[in-house]
Amino acid sequence: MKHIKMKAHPTRRLRRLALSLLGLLAMGVATDGIAQQPAPAFPSKPIRFIVPYPPGGGTDIVARLVAAKMSTALGQPVLVDNKPGASTIIGTEMLARAAPDGYTLGMITDSHAINPVFFPKLPYDSVKDFEPVSQLVFVPLVLVAHPSLNVKTVPELIAAARLKPGRINYASIGNGTPHQISMEWLKSMAGISMTHIPYKGVAPALTDLVAGQVDVMFTGTSSAGPYVKAGKLNALAVSSAKRQPTFPDTPSVAEQGLPEFDFMTWYGTALPAGTPPAIVQRMSQEIAAALNQPDVRERLAALGVVGAPSSPADFGAFIQSESQKLGRIVAATGVKPE
Repeated sequence: MKHIKMKAHPTRRLRRLALSLLGLLAMGVATDGIAQQPAPAFPSKPIRFIVPYPPGGGTDIVARLVAAKMSTALGQPVLVDNKPGASTIIGTEMLARAAPDGYTLGMITDSHAINPVFFPKLPYDSVKDFEPVSQLVFVPLVLVAHPSLNVKTVPELIAAARLKPGRINYASIGNGTPHQISMEWLKSMAGISMTHIPYKGVAPALTDLVAGQVDVMFTGTSSAGPYVKAGKLNALAVSSAKRQPTFPDTPSVAEQGLPEFDFMTWYGTALPAGTPPAIVQRMSQEIAAALNQPDVRERLAALGVVGAPSSPADFGAFIQSESQKLGRIVAATGVKPE
């Protein structure tokens, strides 16, 4: 016997159609709800802070001071990760290659501005691969001399160098470092000749300076301070255009006949290019808040550095200006990297 196919009742067909439409609508609502789920609040996990210098130095100390305050404010650990080497290139490349999500912050210094001059084939673009966040500090230097040189001012040093061309030795912490660049700039401006003796760090350079093995050097105000107070070194000038609180009685180089001389090293922070602007601004604000806390300001003063938080735009403009300035100094002096 043949089976007879019965036609569905119109009411049943309408009910099935309605149920299908409701199902499709429910799926759409669910999918739309998933798409509109808000992103997790930033930050929702620890932040890595790359410092392209070894532990224990001034850069590391400043980074850890700021990281501790940011950790408290952000509610997530900000973990300093030291990646020294190759004139900061190793750590800086790691920052450039990191995901642009705000979870990798990096320290940059004046080396970031000078490296493109020294190394034309860097593994990153110093401008295009980074988002400037904020400057951290300025680091003024002080020009100190061994008492046996018998000079207490910049004009006296210049006069002595002219009497003994090339026979006065100056120390630095290496070729292409701020300690050498600043002295070479002074030499160029004054038209004098001195012999460069590079060292592997501040400690051995100062040890030989205090012992009279070398005659003069630019160094950080905090490292020179104890020796100046003890009478073991003479402070001739500070490198900044204005006098510094740590050396209030020591005039600047600019005050002593070289008015265009103004040299300070600096530290700042950056994120990988493409990091959302809101995250860049948030990080900049948190850094400023950290640097403005009284205990941090006190600690920075003890280190002989000056807190200098800035907006991302201002810090970007500053880096550009410093790159141009340092490029001119290198061209004028012929300084070469190690």
